[in-house]
Amino acid sequence: MAYLTGFHAIEERIKASAANCVLLAAKPGPRAREILALAVARGVRVLRSGTAELDRISPGHRGLALEADDGGSSALLTLESFLETVDDKKNVLVVMLDEITDPHNFGAILRSCDQFNADIVITRNKRNAGHAAVIAKTSAGASAWVPVTEVANLPRAIEQLKEAGFWVYGADMGGGLIYKTSLPGRLCVIFGGEGAGLSRLLREKCDALIAVPSLGRIDSLNVSVAAGIILYEIIRQRGQPLTPASSKQRP
Repeated sequence: MAYLTGFHAIEERIKASAANCVLLAAKPGPRAREILALAVARGVRVLRSGTAELDRISPGHRGLALEADDGGSSALLTLESFLETVDDKKNVLVVMLDEITDPHNFGAILRSCDQFNADIVITRNKRNAGHAAVIAKTSAGASAWVPVTEVANLPRAIEQLKEAGFWVYGADMGGGLIYKTSLPGRLCVIFGGEGAGLSRLLREKCDALIAVPSLGRIDSLNVSVAAGIILYEIIRQRGQPLTPASSKQRP
């Protein structure tokens, strides 16, 4: 059972899907009352709770906690069902995460995936960041919108993607410069863990490695920062129009 406490995380989760959620409220302030009104309008069950009870089950709350029995994501599916839905699409963007263990990095990557229209995120079963509440909060609610699938075997998932016509690129500081690499069509980009980077087996299965150029003195960017830059470059190369954030509205 996951408890989401960030206002953005709760609000976006309610907007994306209110099924199987319970909103716990204790002395809500003005912003929290806005979210309560949204929950009521979307048919979410609301329960009044004492502050001490919320402190116990969800430290860091601000008067609200959303109980979600699906781990805080409304968009879990299988890789096979995803590939069926994109059978005839030309441009598809898949993000694969290899041993991302920091939930803050995981959440930040999901936020970039939402902003730059990634179609799905693939992770390994039980080997990535498992802190749903932190992920939801760090992603500013993007975890409610970005489809995520967990697989037991990432190399096998790569083979499935290649069979479906995907090119696979690994993010690595020794790779070719991203802006000099043509990135059209069906793409899977793999981001390695915070310490070791891409695992040897996944690196060997990549069609090519790509890197973000830099001028700094340390050896690499944080993985979530690199992910945002690379995903932006893919969208830029495709000529996909980008809308200013201030003009976007969720359903």
